[in-house]
Amino acid sequence: MHTARGLLQARKLGRGDVGFVEIRLDAPGVGGKGLATALGGIRPRILLTARHPSEGGARQLTPAQRRGLLVEFLPLADAIDVELRSVTSMGPVLQEAKRRKVTRVISFHDFHGTPNIAALRAVVRRASAAGADIVKIATHLRGSADLAVLLLLQGAARVPLATMGMGPFGKASRLVLGAAGSRLNYGYLDKPQVSGQWPAAELVLRLKEVMP
Repeated sequence: MHTARGLLQARKLGRGDVGFVEIRLDAPGVGGKGLATALGGIRPRILLTARHPSEGGARQLTPAQRRGLLVEFLPLADAIDVELRSVTSMGPVLQEAKRRKVTRVISFHDFHGTPNIAALRAVVRRASAAGADIVKIATHLRGSADLAVLLLLQGAARVPLATMGMGPFGKASRLVLGAAGSRLNYGYLDKPQVSGQWPAAELVLRLKEVMP
């Protein structure tokens, strides 16, 4: 959720409507003095992230600013998402999340393509070694071969893994990979954050149709 309108829609959701509501603390329309009160009115579980500028962050926040936002709102979180590239600078946040028993998602995003399977397996190993409870991989899919790479990665996962595609094959990938066991499957409330996302309510229905 990365807009003020999306935040309002999130407060209308029931606890069972979605698994998590992701709150993008880096988004210009989300911050403000009333955010803690707004988050307190959200019934589904809350996943917080303050995205690195190189992996889709909406503002050019410094590491210190991102740490500050995550620490400020961590008491309201059920999960946090930190990019693999940021595990060192966000180390204190990850440690505090572990102490509070907040689920730690460590993520990797490639908005231009899909690395080969060996490179992605290396990402998973590094994220797991950094303490990830869930490893998230999101890549741009240039064709069916890229989707096959993510499907192979998901199917052979030895750690909790969330995989998803962006771009023209994005929507199909989110159903296929959800059925294959992806732990987190992202939709949108107000407007898509990236190409290839489903509206959240429709994604929930579609996944029920395809998941075993």
